[in-house]
Parts: sequence; C-alpha cells; structure tokens
Amino acid sequence: MKKYRIALMPGDGIGPEICESTKQVTEEVVHHFAPESLEWVHLPIGWEAIQQKKPPLPQETLDELEACDGWVLGPHDSASYPEQYRQSLNPSGAIRKHFDLYANIRPARSVSSNPYSKKAFDLVIVRENTEGFYADRNMHLGTGEFMPHPDTALAVGVFTRKACERIARSAFELAMNRNKKISIIHKANVLRLTYGLFLESCRKVSADFPEVAVNDFHIDAAAALLVRNPDEFDVIVTTNMFGDILSDLASELAGSLGMGAALNAGTRKAMAQAAHGSAPSLSGKNVANPCGLMLSAGMLLQWLSRRDQNHALLQASVALQKTIYQTLETRGQTQDLGGTLGTQELTDAILLQLREDQQ
Repeated sequence: MKKYRIALMPGDGIGPEICESTKQVTEEVVHHFAPESLEWVHLPIGWEAIQQKKPPLPQETLDELEACDGWVLGPHDSASYPEQYRQSLNPSGAIRKHFDLYANIRPARSVSSNPYSKKAFDLVIVRENTEGFYADRNMHLGTGEFMPHPDTALAVGVFTRKACERIARSAFELAMNRNKKISIIHKANVLRLTYGLFLESCRKVSADFPEVAVNDFHIDAAAALLVRNPDEFDVIVTTNMFGDILSDLASELAGSLGMGAALNAGTRKAMAQAAHGSAPSLSGKNVANPCGLMLSAGMLLQWLSRRDQNHALLQASVALQKTIYQTLETRGQTQDLGGTLGTQELTDAILLQLREDQQ
C-alpha cells in the first residue's frame, strides 16, 4: 500500500482547531480502509510562519509541498499581517498560482434537520481559479489593479481561452458522473468580450459531452434562482469571482458557511481548503464548525483515489462524507447550524459514528 504524505497547514484563527479535527477524522476513516497509509507533514503558514521571522508563505513550505501527495490548508487572516506582507498574494492564492490549481470545486448540500436550510438540494460549483477579475493573481508580474490618479482606480480582468476551456472540461467531466446537467453562469450580455469568451468556450467544450443537458444564466438571474430554487441546479461552471460569491451563498442556503467544502485541483496536485475564512473572533472558543474542512479532506481523498486508481481511498472518501452528514442528522450540530455542540464535541461524535459503522 502506497504511503501518502499529506501536508497540514493550520493557518490562522480557527484554523488550528478545525485542522486538528480534520486530521483526527481523516486518520480514523483512512486507517479502516487503508491502514498505515497516511503520513502527516506539518508546515507553517500565516502567523505561525511570521512568528518564526519568516514570510506568511515560507519558501521551505512551498518546497516541501512539492514532495507531498496532497495538502490540507486551514484559513488565513492575511488582513491582520504586518504591512510589508499585505501587498503580497495571500498564502492560499500564492499556492494556487504556484502550482496552477486551476479548478476550485465547491459542493453544497443541505442538511435536512437544519432549521436554516429551507429546501433540499445537492449541487457543485466549479470555479475557475487562476484569472478573471482577481487582480492579485491574474498577472505574471505585478497585479491587475492600479491607480493612474489618486481619484481613479482600475481593475483588469483576464480571460483566456485555455483557462476557460479547461475549467469547462473539468465541470463537464464532473457532470457526467452526477446527473448530466450543467449550468453556465456568466455576464456576457454586458461584458461581451470577456464573459462572451467564457460562454463561447463552455459551449465549445459541451460539444464533446452530448449527453449533458446545458443551460446558461446571467449571474444576477442565477443568484435569484439559487435563493428561490437551489434544487434547480446540479453542476454550475463559472468564473473566479462569480464562483467565489455563489459558493458562499450556496453554503449559507445549505445551513452555514461552516459547511462550505472546497478542493483546489490542478493536473498534478490538489489542496483541501474550506470555503470560509479564519473567523478570528471564534478562535480558541471551541465553537467553530469543522465540517467544511473535513468534507474538503474527503474530496482530497477522492481526487487521490482517481489519480492513483486507489479504491481504498475512494471508499474512505465516501464513508467520511456519509458519516459527517449522518452525525449532523442524528447526533447534533454546532451553533452555526442551530445546535449546541462544540468543535471537539462534534468531532468526537463523528469519530464515534465512524467506529460504530466500521464494526
């Protein structure tokens, strides 16, 4: 059995707490299906690195990531970093750019027992992860945002056919393994060249997937429909900024942003990273919802299982997702979902459910 080296980067705020919870449940489920197959590698980022007199993303961390099979990244609080680091690309963005993690896969699934989730749905947002209007990562050198005059600020959006087509292909391949239905979200009626290229590229790729039903929506109409009828969507493919916004909205509709899972994937590497931030006001209080990062780790196991044709990791991924939702339905939920459990109490409940299911 292959030994998988998994980098664990706890990050800031609630990051260390939810990373520890994620490590515990991932270790438990993988041990059942593939004993002794995980090796965890702790790597500093954010304030942990700064306190060691290093930048938020040290070069040695980047070097060690190359030697690992997959990565789990906790949230970072880059707005609180010393001034000399605030103008730099944040750790997450820098890792995505350095390793060309072009696909950001963000599922959202409602929790039926949750009072905040009004409709049952299960969808996935596939977000282009490297360009668009994200000015801190869409240029080779410098940024896509600048001020030619003290009272004038400009932002440049970057849309390339290569990036549009490869994210579209990722989304259509995912749709083929789900319900063969995909929605293209854009704003080509106003931004006719940039979003027009995105829409054209998606339609071109769709010709290779005739079994997949395709529709498209303007972003404003899509957001309204997502609130009213989230079950109308299955796979959504969209651009960087729109995907970021829609995925947070979908997570809240599912019950809480704390449920927001995400995988950043390229052709060689992948990184589990919850969709939410570092929530510094909740740090150390044992109230953070760890499920988003746990579900992200499950997605990483699934990605590794496909890369290496490792059925044991696929089984572990399926079991982890099933157990998390089963626990939320039957054993309790964290405060953000309307429950009373703390971070460690929910973690312990998931571990107990895993052990009972494995007997």
